[in-house]
Amino acid sequence: MKSEKLNKKIGIFTNNDDDIYCFRKELIEAFIDNGFDVLISCPYGEKFELMKDIEYTYDDPFIDRRGTDIISDIKLFFHYFTLLRKEKPDIVLTYTAKPNVYCTLAAFLQGIPVIANVTGFGSVLEKRGILQQFIMKLFKFSYRRASCIMFQNSTNMKLAQDNGMVKGDSKLIPGSGVNTDRYPLIDYPDDSDGIVFNYIGRILHDKGVDDYIECAKRITAKYPYVRFNMLGFIEPTEMHYKKELESLEENGVVYYLGSQNDVRPFIASSHATIHPSTYGEGMSNVLLESASSGRPVISTDNPGCRETFIDNETGLLYHGGDVDALCNKVEEFINMPNEKRREMGIKGREYIKENFSRDIVIKAYLDKINLYLKG
Repeated sequence: MKSEKLNKKIGIFTNNDDDIYCFRKELIEAFIDNGFDVLISCPYGEKFELMKDIEYTYDDPFIDRRGTDIISDIKLFFHYFTLLRKEKPDIVLTYTAKPNVYCTLAAFLQGIPVIANVTGFGSVLEKRGILQQFIMKLFKFSYRRASCIMFQNSTNMKLAQDNGMVKGDSKLIPGSGVNTDRYPLIDYPDDSDGIVFNYIGRILHDKGVDDYIECAKRITAKYPYVRFNMLGFIEPTEMHYKKELESLEENGVVYYLGSQNDVRPFIASSHATIHPSTYGEGMSNVLLESASSGRPVISTDNPGCRETFIDNETGLLYHGGDVDALCNKVEEFINMPNEKRREMGIKGREYIKENFSRDIVIKAYLDKINLYLKG
């Protein structure tokens, strides 16, 4: 016999274990500390092994993250519908495209309030024609049924408003925030053994990896003491990069270090993080974590990137997709005194603590959840 439900339950629906462990762990802990039960629906990944000390109900759905197979998506909708009917959460938080669409609709049909989170529009904005129109209409249909939509940057918020996606409540939050205790200020390395740049993120064309590679080729030809690292998993649709990265490493151009459970040691040994994204970001966690650690950043004027730093004070800004501009900024950074680089990192840490602390984000969620549950 099922025991009587004592606590309110929050459902969290997303598509990747990184999203849960790296960006929502403190949020989940805050929910539990505030007396909520937690349901997590997310395809299994190794990061869940790092969360064994947290008590939650787990669901392992199949999600074809980048696929367009309608049958697979219909199955996902019915999976969510059945799960929600069984678990009966009092409120649901959705993240990433397919959970945002299909879980929001499934919850709406059962009268469950939904806080949908636009963590960027991803590659949708790069698509053209009928496919983009269809996807945007799907977003509109689902988002208008959410109780609240959380946006991570003002550009995405305006785009959604202009396209009639927002019907009810909405709020702008500073991305997922960053745990500034987990990413503390780290001593800045000297440059006697050279300068190290990191790319941290998925190996994906839209994330600017081709620009990063081309920049590495040009810079290492002129400055052989500079090292370019790449950390992150290669998307299944982008496996052609595997052989290219192997060849680049053999020639001392780029060192591919694979996917890492903990990027902090690699941030510690670096002088800056380069994030050349032209992707539909929400708010770049890579930039937040690097800046929180006291590392200057070099990134694009892309929404979700440009907000995380102050140009010429905590990082260097250039127009996304312009490899010449990227190389110029990298060369400018190389020719800086190391003390100036260190000072940029310290200022970046202060900027992040003031504007992007994860505590700010957690409070925003708790305020909204308590408002809806009381209402």
